Amino acid sequence: MTQLIGEFDCKLDAKGRLSVPSSLKKQLPDVEKDGLIVSRGFEQNLIIYPKKVWEEIVADMMKLNMYIPENRDFVRKFQRGATELSLDAAGRVLLPKSLTDFAKIGSEVVLACQLDKIEVWDKKSYEDLFNDSPADFAKLAEKVMGGKDRRVEDGE
Repeated sequence: MTQLIGEFDCKLDAKGRLSVPSSLKKQLPDVEKDGLIVSRGFEQNLIIYPKKVWEEIVADMMKLNMYIPENRDFVRKFQRGATELSLDAAGRVLLPKSLTDFAKIGSEVVLACQLDKIEVWDKKSYEDLFNDSPADFAKLAEKVMGGKDRRVEDGE
C-alpha cells in the first residue's frame, strides 16, 4: 500500500515541467516503470496518482451502474483531462496546460502528499487553505476522527 508523506515547494519551468523532488521519488520506487496519472482535483488543484492507485480507483468506477445519470456524470468529471505522466531523463514531468489552467497554477507550486496521492496546488492557493485558526482545525478533527474508539478498533 502506497503511503506518501511530505510537502514540497517546487517551481514549474517555462514549458510547464515540474522537477519531482528526490525525496518524493524515493517514496515512489516504481514510478519510472509504472508511471503516474495527473487529473483534476475536487478543489482548484490537481492530483497526481501512482498508476497502481489510479487503476484501483478506475476498477471501483467500473462497478458503477452507468445507467444512472449521476454515475456517468461523476465518471466524466473525475476522468476529465486525466493524463499519463512519465519522468524524463532529468526527473521532470510535463503538466498539461489545460490542467494547470484549470487549477490556476502559476510557476510556484506545492506538492502536498495526501495518503496515497499527491495534490498539486498553486502556492498562494495552498497557503490560503490554512488561514483558519487552530480551534477550527480542532473542531474538524473532533468531527471527522472524534467518534472513533481507537482502543476497540486496535483490539485493545
